[in-house]
Amino acid sequence: MNDIIIITGGANGLGLALVKKSIEKGLFVCNIDRDVTKMNELNSIYTDNYKGFIGDISDEEFITNTINEIKNMGNIKVLINNAGEPSFKIPTEYIKEDIEKCFKGLQGMIIASTQVLKAKEEKDVKIVNIMSSAALRGNKQESVYCATKWGERGYTESLKVAYKGTSVKVIGVYPGGINTNFYKDSRDYVSKEKQHTFMNPTEVANTIIENILSTNNLTVADIIIERN
Repeated sequence: MNDIIIITGGANGLGLALVKKSIEKGLFVCNIDRDVTKMNELNSIYTDNYKGFIGDISDEEFITNTINEIKNMGNIKVLINNAGEPSFKIPTEYIKEDIEKCFKGLQGMIIASTQVLKAKEEKDVKIVNIMSSAALRGNKQESVYCATKWGERGYTESLKVAYKGTSVKVIGVYPGGINTNFYKDSRDYVSKEKQHTFMNPTEVANTIIENILSTNNLTVADIIIERN
């Protein structure tokens, strides 16, 4: 039976680096992302230990059907909630569309976690919520983005309390800036030059995967990753 790791937002950036590292570690990766072009490309590259599911993480019906399909493919070992979109603006420039975009990540995190917990009968699974250092502090051009990440942090901490002492393990990950196209729509805030000083996504992915797959009789509950 396959040991399965589910990764949301795995078509690009840190998510893609997590996909590659998980395959390297011998896990069967189920990748959920809405980027049709990139997902089709990945489906052609990875013909073993990989299956892509194209859709929106905030679509409850899609996620429910996807998790039900995945649970019949093997043993769901890990869920990594990675998907999300930023919006970096001064407070008075935010509009409803920006708010909805930012909050899709939180919605998807809750929906995916709920369905995986049901599929696993609330046993023997790790839920890894990748957030941001924006969940640890406020930033002047990230008010709505920070609100989302603080919400994700609250959800993560509540899950930890709900499943304390059980075989469900919940891990919060708080990385700083990563050198990916995450900032492509916010060049007035993060220039390409500044982006290139951020952390390497492969190194960040390696740090996350090595910790969550550790066979030691312990769980790293929080991972804060910063630049040297």
